[in-house]
Amino acid sequence: MEASSGSAELLFESLETYSKTTVELAKLKALEALSKGIAALLARLGVVIMVILFVVLLSIGVAMLLGDLLGKPHYGFFIVAGFYLIAALLSHFFLYQWIKAPIGNTLINQVLQ
Repeated sequence: MEASSGSAELLFESLETYSKTTVELAKLKALEALSKGIAALLARLGVVIMVILFVVLLSIGVAMLLGDLLGKPHYGFFIVAGFYLIAALLSHFFLYQWIKAPIGNTLINQVLQ
């Protein structure tokens, strides 16, 4: 009886160790996936910031050029603002299709890798 009691005790200790190790492994895998996702997001965020700066400076330059061509500087800024209004309306109506779905899919792919 003592031998079977000792082996049952050993089995429960092994089971406990296995379950703790499994939980720890799951935590580490989740942490790795999260860190990869955040790293990818931050890398893309840096590129997005540079593109935004480029677009802002390019917009100012185009607005000033159009203003010179039309004779009044503010006309160029009105035209560029109108272009951005049209772009904003298009992005509003097609937000999910063009922006949300690709970003969501990218994040999911990064986490699942």
